[in-house]
Amino acid sequence: MPCQLVCYMRKVLEEKEKVLLVDPRNRCYLVTLKKDGRFHSTSGFISHNQIISQEEGIILKSSLGIPFLAVRPTLADYILKMPRGAQVVYPKDIGIILLWADIYPGATVLEAGMGSGALTMALLRAVGDKGKVISYELRPDFAQRALTNIRDYVGAIDNLIVRSKDVYEGIDEEPLDRMILDLPEPWQVVESAAQTLRPGGIFVAYTPTIIQSQRVVEALRAQGSFVLIEVLETLLRPWNIEGPSVRPAHRMVAHTAFISLARKKVIPS
Repeated sequence: MPCQLVCYMRKVLEEKEKVLLVDPRNRCYLVTLKKDGRFHSTSGFISHNQIISQEEGIILKSSLGIPFLAVRPTLADYILKMPRGAQVVYPKDIGIILLWADIYPGATVLEAGMGSGALTMALLRAVGDKGKVISYELRPDFAQRALTNIRDYVGAIDNLIVRSKDVYEGIDEEPLDRMILDLPEPWQVVESAAQTLRPGGIFVAYTPTIIQSQRVVEALRAQGSFVLIEVLETLLRPWNIEGPSVRPAHRMVAHTAFISLARKKVIPS
């Protein structure tokens, strides 16, 4: 079982676990607990020994008397705080991808463009122990950073296969249930997707510009094996509710990328 799931089942916080410390202004700090370690901020310091063996959700006071909440980080928290070798797929987009692409337990999913491992972790959680994630990543530095992030949060994993290969040159694995591309030119992979996705399988391309999405859609239509083609964009706007005052937050996570989706149909012989 992935270590983060084991951690969730524990009642108390333990040494070597990752903990999110939240101050009164909702500023969040990701900390790895170590015996005799210290967390320092402008609000004073907190000894890790104050946190180890305590229940998740405890309120601690720093050396300056400032209260901090200690909780385990959600996957979204970790993605936003983890070290990055490349731009990440943002949590708001990951949620859409997981549901719109219907990533289910036991699925075999190919992703190309591993980045910093954000989407990979979400896919591993969604496919479960009986599923499989195959990641194509050409750059060794990106792959290494992603694997470090994944192991830091998920722990030991047996169902992740990393290929140091150019997906534009072809795909070795088939049949695939789902394919997710985070690449500059995903339209170059449409033909391979048609050959390796099973009938009913779902194709996803994550692209920063609408021109890229347009080219993906044109390639999907021209190839002839794909239907239910659509392009989505997600905008995340928090709201502030303070008594009778209700207003949107001054800042929001607006455009990050476009998500193009399609399903493979059966081609009559």
